[in-house]
Amino acid sequence: MMMAERTGVAKSTYLKLEKGDPSVALGTYAVAFFVLSFGDSLGEILDPRGDDQGLLLDAERVPKRVRTPKPPRAL
Repeated sequence: MMMAERTGVAKSTYLKLEKGDPSVALGTYAVAFFVLSFGDSLGEILDPRGDDQGLLLDAERVPKRVRTPKPPRAL
């Protein structure tokens, strides 16, 4: 199988990749995207600016009020 050779993985691993098996490493998917000339597409998928749900969760974690430290009192 030519794609397995080009991605540098065993035929069984590549067949798992095609089936969407979650045990296949993300790096294997990245190499397959690169071999198929979809490297830019993978970058777009992994770009955190496109993750609306993740951005909302991050915004919820931002403190609502930030207090500045008071300077020490002079004696």
